[in-house]
Amino acid sequence: MKLEISLFKFDKNSDYLPFYTKHFLKIKSEKTLLDILNTINDESTFGYENDENFDLVVNGLYLKASTTIEELVKKFGKDLTIDPISVRRAGNDLIINDDDFNKKLLILDDFINQEDKKAYSKLKQYYYASNTLDYKSEYIGDAVLILAYDLIQADKTNEVAILKVLKEQEVGASYHTNLKNRIFNFDTSIEDKIVSIQKKLDLIHNDEDKNFRINNTLIIDFKNFEDSNEIKHDFKDFNIAYYPSKECEKVDSLLNNLSAKFLSLDTLNLDLAKNTFNKNQEITYCVATTILLDAFDNNADFLLVDNDDDFYIFDYNRKAFEKFSGRDVILPVIHVNELQKLASGEHKIANETLTKHQINPEII
Repeated sequence: MKLEISLFKFDKNSDYLPFYTKHFLKIKSEKTLLDILNTINDESTFGYENDENFDLVVNGLYLKASTTIEELVKKFGKDLTIDPISVRRAGNDLIINDDDFNKKLLILDDFINQEDKKAYSKLKQYYYASNTLDYKSEYIGDAVLILAYDLIQADKTNEVAILKVLKEQEVGASYHTNLKNRIFNFDTSIEDKIVSIQKKLDLIHNDEDKNFRINNTLIIDFKNFEDSNEIKHDFKDFNIAYYPSKECEKVDSLLNNLSAKFLSLDTLNLDLAKNTFNKNQEITYCVATTILLDAFDNNADFLLVDNDDDFYIFDYNRKAFEKFSGRDVILPVIHVNELQKLASGEHKIANETLTKHQINPEII
């Protein structure tokens, strides 16, 4: 088996910009990603840690150097791009300056001992994997929230004091974005810990209390998704950016029967932080702006969503998006129920809701 590897390179003392070196590696005795790094290093030295717990990013996902080659190829294929866990903090190729990570631990300084500090050091992946850091470098970090949960579990007498400290942070737990699509083979119990802390801080509302129509009271009835397999309009020559919230066979079947091009963009995997939207809209607006503008810049004709909440977030908050980005946000948003009716030729029914959009797609 032969792998094509693009390896991130950057020396803060000599390079102005980072670059990538190409390596065509024929697998012999190598079993893990660390073995690959060691083999490349034997040919041409570079900065990394010869440790199976070394944190890396491969093809956009955060993982450990202990990840097997078999797992890598199964997930990504044979073309691999290897990056440090923080490109902006890279100093010597894959080795970064993690002072920001260590500094955030001071938040819990009154409650920790040396063992806790060691435990925190093992949570580095969760800190840098957070998409929130792309918008808010001062975010306390998911690692602090995870450690806070563990500290409370170990000693309940500290719970009130720890929660008080967390609540005092200006860019705290309400800025968390889900790590599920960011980390390879993600352990969902990690997310459960963070959500538990958010609940203790009263940041999460019940589903029935959530309101994503902050700037518009109009409720649109998108009707039901019809089980129609008849495709009268296959959307050939359309570029569609689909932001999926869940897996649904009916929706997948519809999309598979269309001739449209569906854009493959990393931003379509970003979490909108809907859990805490009613307490903090800022992070949701930041992420939604990124998704819409990336789709627009990649020539999408519209953004497709599969639930009402996502529609309201993307279509009803355009002024907020424009404020964050300094750009016009004009990409239309279409609900999958509307797409189904358009594809099956039910234009009159579809138009009843399309005309109520903030930006009418005028697709008919």
